[in-house]
Amino acid sequence: MTKHVVIVGGGVAGIEAAGVLAELGHDVTLIEKDEATGGHITRWHALFPDRRPAEEVTDYLRHRLKNKNIHIIHNTIVDRIKHHIHFLDVETSSGEIIKADAVIVATGFDIFNASRKEEYGYGIYKDIITAPELEDMFNNKAIMTSGGKVPARVGFIHCVGSRDEKVCNNYCSKVCCVTAVKQAIEVREKLPDCEIFCFYMDMRMFGPYYEEMYREAQEIYNINFIRGKVSEASNTINNRVTVKVEDTLAGRPLKMEVDLLVLMTGMEMARTGTMLAEASGMVIGKNRFLSVKDSHLHSNRSNIPGVFYAGTCTAPMNITDTISHARSAVTETVNYLSKI
Repeated sequence: MTKHVVIVGGGVAGIEAAGVLAELGHDVTLIEKDEATGGHITRWHALFPDRRPAEEVTDYLRHRLKNKNIHIIHNTIVDRIKHHIHFLDVETSSGEIIKADAVIVATGFDIFNASRKEEYGYGIYKDIITAPELEDMFNNKAIMTSGGKVPARVGFIHCVGSRDEKVCNNYCSKVCCVTAVKQAIEVREKLPDCEIFCFYMDMRMFGPYYEEMYREAQEIYNINFIRGKVSEASNTINNRVTVKVEDTLAGRPLKMEVDLLVLMTGMEMARTGTMLAEASGMVIGKNRFLSVKDSHLHSNRSNIPGVFYAGTCTAPMNITDTISHARSAVTETVNYLSKI
């Protein structure tokens, strides 16, 4: 029988879950907080590890939403989910209460605010940018400093806002290292004469072909990888960026100037997801993402009957894992619907 499922969040996970449910004949209401669906991927130029155009995945997602069983509500935040015996009430910021047979929460993540790491000078000094801002440059086909010059030396700082007790994010965001490698290769391809340095704590290549891409970055593209924690970044009098770092492999301090410094900002639980969880009684884990019922056997189930999780609202994930997690959320949801 046809059921009504509300999906909270119109990013990769929310759209994939909506598409699968709609194909199965269920009515879906997709609620997105922004004016457009798609989430963070809409800003990306190319994807790792094969650097395929991100547009190919966004086109796939747009096609998903063309199903007549999907109704999309834009510019709306879900304030609370209230469980009843045979249904759920979904209360929105517009004052509407939507009745649902099940709910999939796919609120996603927020990108770490790099200005919280004052020692890196983001928002204070020129030519210190974040990874998403570098993607904007790729999309605009122009890698330039604030002064309109082509950079001769570019630096990447890994683990900005991840694995960091000072900002209370002890977890690894999983995609920062591989994103740095991908972006470093792209800079090399666009600027063959540019020197490129990656400052890392540990290289964590989690997925298939990630390690191979890391090796290519060194052997084919001549990217320099320096193991060490950057202690400070600031502007020089000639408008370059000075980076101070301890090279832990060589056992010596290092100071260099770069024309452009890119901060690899990690993931944090989306604020809208946190607010929804607190208002609805959903459990938040130690990492401040949503806590699943069983991390091994039921990673899509919440502590509320009829409410399921999809994607990075539960933990940092790449796009491949996010889509897989969304599909498994649908499986759990359909199984639940068959019993009510």
